[in-house]
Amino acid sequence: MAHAPGESGEIFVGTIYEDCAYHPVLCTAVHDDGSVSGISLIDSSEPRNCAPVGCGAFPLSVDDIVLALRDFEAYVARRTEDLRAEVE
Repeated sequence: MAHAPGESGEIFVGTIYEDCAYHPVLCTAVHDDGSVSGISLIDSSEPRNCAPVGCGAFPLSVDDIVLALRDFEAYVARRTEDLRAEVE
């Protein structure tokens, strides 16, 4: 089975991962270069392409998926703050 390395695990077809725009994305393809493609669970946009190594895409927990689906703007604000805190 094809997979791509992520920061906190591997992304397989069927995995829900966070892309560069914080969208929870259902992985529909893993490419030879390790990049992944999928469909956004926020707005159904596709294909959403990301490279786990370069972009930092990673598998999401069920709790994070639910939070993103309930209030995407609040989820993005929280993730932005999380990333700022990591840099400081």
